[in-house]
Amino acid sequence: MSVISFERHENVGHIVLANPPANLIASDFANALESAVREASKSDIRSLLIRAEGPNFSCGGDVLDFIDKDFDEWRTFISQMHYTYRSIEALQIPTIAAVRGAAFGGAFELALACDIIVAAENATFRCIEASVGSAPVAGGVQRLAERAGRAYAARYAMLSEPMSGTTAGQLGVAAFVVGEEQVEDVAEDLAVKLSNGPTRSYGAIRALLKAWSAGGVPGADALILDLTMGLHRTEDARMGRTARAEALARGVEPAPVVFVGR
Repeated sequence: MSVISFERHENVGHIVLANPPANLIASDFANALESAVREASKSDIRSLLIRAEGPNFSCGGDVLDFIDKDFDEWRTFISQMHYTYRSIEALQIPTIAAVRGAAFGGAFELALACDIIVAAENATFRCIEASVGSAPVAGGVQRLAERAGRAYAARYAMLSEPMSGTTAGQLGVAAFVVGEEQVEDVAEDLAVKLSNGPTRSYGAIRALLKAWSAGGVPGADALILDLTMGLHRTEDARMGRTARAEALARGVEPAPVVFVGR
């Protein structure tokens, strides 16, 4: 059985870390994750949820797998992980990570590759790498800085301090913080809601956030018309505007629209 699987639940894709209790990151994890992301990209899902079986999202890297890799093998392995994480970011649909228990090292970086993190209050995020003489290798430092600021990124990456789910919410790393028993339900409800939303609008918003990340407000401003004007004639825009106009004519707040993603 694969250590990671892809499942489809109507319009929502699930990538499931399925090697509990630790869901350790090793060569088989890298291969299975790449395959699962490829499956997700070939489907017509409209949101993607990454979740885990067992008590932990992932306890990070399997040092027994890592320690025997020579330089070139290690570099190739990390390149594969980095490519797969960036492939998640390249999807044009909303992505959500549901995190309970430990999210250490590369698992923290996997969660940071998603648009939205739903975290248990007692979850533990940790950049473990500096504590073993390494450094985050799959984009975690810069993505943590993007969410929490440079000072906190330096603190948590350099000191390898554990960050609770509650603290992750306070720092803007996690968007939703809930009780441990609620994580999957909240994350799945969110994934379903997003899967019924205006998918092309979400794609434009994600692209604007990427442009902002690379070039600040001026960088995003330079692309805003190119990214948003095509939405004007979409089926979703017509549905949404019609529903709003009809509701306003009746003097009521429009009910949520179930969009078709076109």
